[in-house]
Amino acid sequence: MTAFLTSTLLTLPLGLLAQTASAQGGPTAGSQIVTVQASSAGSAVTLGGTVVAFREVTLTAQIPGRVEFIAGLEGDRFKADEILVAIDDDDLLAKRRAAVAQFNNAMSAISNAQVQYQRELYSPQDRSISQSGGMGMPNMFDQMFTQPFSQTFMPGQYGGDRYVDRTANLWGRGTQLTQARNQQLAAQSAIEEIDASLRDARSFAPFDGVIIDKLVEEGDTVQPGQPLLVFSDLTYLQVQVDVPVRLMSGLKMGMLIPVRIDVGNVRVDARVAQIFPSADAVRHTVTVKFDLPINVPGGPGMYAEVMLPDVSVQVSEVPVIPDSAVLWRGSLPAVYIATEDERRELRLIRLGDYVSAHQVAVLSGLKVGERIYAAPPADGASSDWRQRSQ
Repeated sequence: MTAFLTSTLLTLPLGLLAQTASAQGGPTAGSQIVTVQASSAGSAVTLGGTVVAFREVTLTAQIPGRVEFIAGLEGDRFKADEILVAIDDDDLLAKRRAAVAQFNNAMSAISNAQVQYQRELYSPQDRSISQSGGMGMPNMFDQMFTQPFSQTFMPGQYGGDRYVDRTANLWGRGTQLTQARNQQLAAQSAIEEIDASLRDARSFAPFDGVIIDKLVEEGDTVQPGQPLLVFSDLTYLQVQVDVPVRLMSGLKMGMLIPVRIDVGNVRVDARVAQIFPSADAVRHTVTVKFDLPINVPGGPGMYAEVMLPDVSVQVSEVPVIPDSAVLWRGSLPAVYIATEDERRELRLIRLGDYVSAHQVAVLSGLKVGERIYAAPPADGASSDWRQRSQ
């Protein structure tokens, strides 16, 4: 943790606190001159984090089998819904053909059961009770005159159970029809289940992205749940940081936080995009994600540093300057001062933390209101410094 100090002049070795740069070695007349501004700054804490993709999925096997196709290698890009991994499905296709055969048998059984039911309904097999002209209804008047009364209307030994037999036969034909329809539904369900497994044999890209890590090779035998590959959308990147709970009071959604990415020492402003609702019970940290600007260099897994404010430290006013104004002489930072008599003065300073992506605080060596060159030429300044250091 670095505390901002009151701005004071830094005493230079060899008495080089305020050297005047020659016109040939200093900034050109066209260099932009800016006035040192004040900024409210307190203590800043630098935390390490990891660059992560905004969207990332790990595709896993849903069925057992042999991997017969992988679309590409790490770094290859694919559009949404393109096939990334395919698992051998010959056994599933064989099961589907068998299920289709069962479905066809069930349809034939339904047709046969319907015919048998219709025949029993309109033309019962017991001809003794089908004498009314083909509709299967007994001719009551004929039976009254040709058969004894007891045989016609009384059940028992005289054969009066013929109506019960016909009802039972009709009920049995209806049951056969119902069973055939149930067999058809079971076969249809088996086909749908196999079709779902056939879809699971193909892993599709859920969005436009890049293969990050390929975890299997063609010919490998996989089991359900086994990871196949990692697929990410690299259009948007984030920095994920575990922030101590004591610093959370200084973070709000949408805040801009200075971030340094470990790729060419790139500094950008990242926006607080997500604050997890609970803290880690062991480390007492909260996971926070910061949105990086589009097209920022780097990729998932790279190291990044974020500079978070510590609100427990008193805020003070400090000078801030653009980082383009800083000239480095080894490990010593310096700036060109524009004096009131139009002379150029090279002065060493002591830098603090970045307050934004391109604004850095000055702990000593500058005062608010002084004028400096925003972008002095590095070559001329280096030559001038070497001459005056000898």
